[in-house]
Amino acid sequence: MSQTAVQNPDAKGTDTVLDVELRKVFKVFNGETAVRGVDLEIHQGEFFSILGPSGCGKTTTLRLIAGFEMPSAGEVVIQGKSMTYVPPYRRPVNTVFQSYALFNHLTVWENIAFGLRIKGLPKASIAERVKETLKLVKMEAFTNRFPTQLSGGQQQRVALARALVNRPAVLLLDEPLGALDLKLRKEMQVELTNLHQDLGLTFVMVTHDQEEALSLSDRISVMHEGKIEQIGTPSEIYECPQSAFVADFIGDTNLFGGQVFASDATEIQVVTETKMKMVVQKQSASMSLNPQEAVVVSVRPEKIQLNLEPSCVQGNCFEGRLKHVMYLGTHVHCVVELTSGDRITVKQPNTFASLPDPQTPVYAYWTPKDCLVLACRDTP
Repeated sequence: MSQTAVQNPDAKGTDTVLDVELRKVFKVFNGETAVRGVDLEIHQGEFFSILGPSGCGKTTTLRLIAGFEMPSAGEVVIQGKSMTYVPPYRRPVNTVFQSYALFNHLTVWENIAFGLRIKGLPKASIAERVKETLKLVKMEAFTNRFPTQLSGGQQQRVALARALVNRPAVLLLDEPLGALDLKLRKEMQVELTNLHQDLGLTFVMVTHDQEEALSLSDRISVMHEGKIEQIGTPSEIYECPQSAFVADFIGDTNLFGGQVFASDATEIQVVTETKMKMVVQKQSASMSLNPQEAVVVSVRPEKIQLNLEPSCVQGNCFEGRLKHVMYLGTHVHCVVELTSGDRITVKQPNTFASLPDPQTPVYAYWTPKDCLVLACRDTP
């Protein structure tokens, strides 16, 4: 099996060229099921992220692709070939770990060249490939330094170089930026994006950072309790979550439990558990919910507007009182207690106006198209 990546810019997003497939994969540890029947298709050349909370099975899924774990059932396929009996070192993948896993007794050059030497490549070939990869990650000036003499961002670049020098078809990234501070993490996100675009490789990243996944990925798989809740583009995952778990996990949202009161071809009327009446635009004409069916309404904080007077928005204007106001630079975060007793969070752009005082009476409102109704049967 060739371990040289073939750049194919036209392959991204197609259904015919797949680099990684998981087919009904299960993984059981000591009677506990960590991965539950995962089906996954990752296209050649895309940046794919597996996102979820701690313990959801995302790292186990990555280790199954890498070959560090073997499926209890199901099949892992890479570039059209089953990996059932293929050990990690013979798979056309390389992994970058959160801990970097560099050899502290070797220089930057020696760390990057290590895998090539194990393969027995000629010295001239090793030198040429290490030099190319150092340039790729902008570490040419640090070839003779040891890992302990490097910053966290520089160590991460060396870890990336060590994986890329082997020319894998698929680069696996296990929380690659988790050990970096916020500013450096933002810088490395740009570096990863540039590397992905320049190389045309398939990147598969595991992360619990929603913002990181949204900003870097072509598609995202959200996992929960060993299962995939939803797969889609960042905008699909954020704007059109298919379950209350996805809506709540991806970004911030306000969730209201309730029942369907009535519906027509375009809108659904919901009465919440606290007797608030909401109007929600249907996501699709085929969406079918029965009267008195239990549902959850999701409203993103940035979709909610505040006013000192009632709004003309029909069905979704509620009286309340400011409880907390927090200045966060680019925006203002408000907590509003409605007369129903519900507390909602509201995110307003920073317009440089003076902040309102807590306990100020306000009206919170949003349009029917700015909220989603999710059937409880789809929630975890």
